[in-house]
Amino acid sequence: MTSIDLNPSKDKISGGRRISRGIFMGLSWILVACITVQVYIAGSAVFQNPVNWRLHENFVHFFGFAPLLMIIFAITGKCFKGSAWLSLAMFVLIDLQYMTAHVPALGAMHPVMALVLILLSLYTALRSTRRQ
Repeated sequence: MTSIDLNPSKDKISGGRRISRGIFMGLSWILVACITVQVYIAGSAVFQNPVNWRLHENFVHFFGFAPLLMIIFAITGKCFKGSAWLSLAMFVLIDLQYMTAHVPALGAMHPVMALVLILLSLYTALRSTRRQ
């Protein structure tokens, strides 16, 4: 007698792949939180104390590498389609943020790109959570 799989859509994934997906999801949510904190720090520099610009400049070094790690775990975990590309896009946007912060003609793009980053990171985190 053969068994019938009543849930054929459920992924049967290895332990290593499951761990990679879990790390990817964790990094995704950490990135959402860090970008949110980064925007808060910028707001505090504008509205409370300009000294906070230094913290805004330095805080990105804490999380700016996360999308690179996400690329690795997206590939090893075979996460949702496009997860590695989304991670690469976020890494490039974070890298471009340095340019917009230091080239006055591009300064107005800095908050716009921050908005795109928060949307991409939230989308990625939500998709990775649903995939688990």
